[in-house]
Amino acid sequence: MALAGAGMLARRIGVVQMCSGPDPAANLAKVAAHVAQAGTAGCALVCLPEAFDYIATSPEESLRLAQPLDGPLFMSYRDLARQHGVWLSLGGFHQLADDGRMFNTHALVNSAGQLVASYCKTHLFDVDLPCGKKITESATTAPGSRLVSVRNTPVGNVGLSVCYDLRFAPLYNALRHQGECDVILIPSAFMPATGAAHWEPLLRARAIETQSYVVAAAQAGAHHAARTSYGHTMAVDPWGKVLLHMDGDSEGLGIFDIDPAHLHDVRARMPVARHARWDVYGDARNAIMDVIDAAECLT
Repeated sequence: MALAGAGMLARRIGVVQMCSGPDPAANLAKVAAHVAQAGTAGCALVCLPEAFDYIATSPEESLRLAQPLDGPLFMSYRDLARQHGVWLSLGGFHQLADDGRMFNTHALVNSAGQLVASYCKTHLFDVDLPCGKKITESATTAPGSRLVSVRNTPVGNVGLSVCYDLRFAPLYNALRHQGECDVILIPSAFMPATGAAHWEPLLRARAIETQSYVVAAAQAGAHHAARTSYGHTMAVDPWGKVLLHMDGDSEGLGIFDIDPAHLHDVRARMPVARHARWDVYGDARNAIMDVIDAAECLT
């Protein structure tokens, strides 16, 4: 079985680790520098972490700063993609919803600056953390209700997700077996306690079980007095090998190359898609999913 788009595949992916603050303009300037560097390095796709646009000091401020996807802030990121000729994974944009709440939106923009696809985070982070902190994302954010796979991008078929989604394996099995994904993107802003315990094991598990490349751009460091993120941006190959692992504090750009032949070999030698017993434990290929052909955006 041939890898989708293998003959035209551009293999280089850039992954940004950053420490967003509450100033969208300052965050945009940081991203612009990283995207320019990635474009010069020959990256076809540049992945940003969750909340790349801003991390506010309060839920109220976060709602005040939110914009729609046709607003000026998101248009600035589309301009960056067009200016540098790269695709952008814009994970965790604070998209203003019609009801006054937000969507936590992972958008994919092509090198012409066109919005190819957008996925609204399905699983919201309503938790009591070991440190005693309580977070209720659903107080300001509406959940999405559809998964998203994008076919025929420069790096293959791509699955979109965001942060806390990482803990829900059925989502990724659907992206692999229904969405036919080769690369799965998981932009995140993990908390330090949960990151130290679970970040790497979960990312490697998602890569191994789906036999896909997993790319996880992360927020890192202290955003303000009330919020710190774990960092440790990672990329993992279909065999579970860690290809990129950044530290927990620094901002910067990581770059790695995907290998279509390796992906094909892993799947051919251990054909879990063919061995799956959907008749026993339910069919991962029946998810509510939008499968988008990126090539159609250019016609």
